[in-house]
Amino acid sequence: MPTVPMMLRRRATPIGQKVMGAALACRDIGGARYVVASRHGEYDRTVGIFTSLAAREAPSPAEFSMSVHNGLAGLLSIHTGNKLGHVAIAAGEDSFAYGLIEASLCLAEEPETPVLLLYYDAPLPAGYDPFRNPSEAELPVIVALVLEKARGAAISCSWMPAVPAVEVRGNQAVAFMRWLLSGAPDGRCAGERMTWRWSHVH
Repeated sequence: MPTVPMMLRRRATPIGQKVMGAALACRDIGGARYVVASRHGEYDRTVGIFTSLAAREAPSPAEFSMSVHNGLAGLLSIHTGNKLGHVAIAAGEDSFAYGLIEASLCLAEEPETPVLLLYYDAPLPAGYDPFRNPSEAELPVIVALVLEKARGAAISCSWMPAVPAVEVRGNQAVAFMRWLLSGAPDGRCAGERMTWRWSHVH
């Protein structure tokens, strides 16, 4: 993985630095559209802002400006000089799958322009136990994928409402990558709202 420049390291949290490193390891991202998907984002920043407000202190302007969900995408686009725009997705446990759909739609809209999909999530800080779920056991997770116009084999995605009482939920990004690297014809993962299925198309 390439070294993350000092400017990016100074403005990103530890997981944000790893996200930047994963993105910079992909090729041609200077000419790609960006889709960033995350359930919690860099939540340590948010906790820091809450702590400052609880102590009746003004939050750091730098922390506040980077606490929005598209903060890392903006930072990456500044570093790469990319002016193609970006999208931020937050959809609970289904964030990776919806991010993958959004990236696919961006590619369908402009087939000659690659799309960088960045998904990341870290465990919630202490004190957030009521909001934890089974997929948290596989965190932290960072995935960086570049989607390009199909020139042969491709991947299709379908979905249906999840059946919570029957299906065991897991981290979709982990399930997708395991399936993709396995060579199996089909894969699936139950999310908070949907069960997602992926398959190879030849």
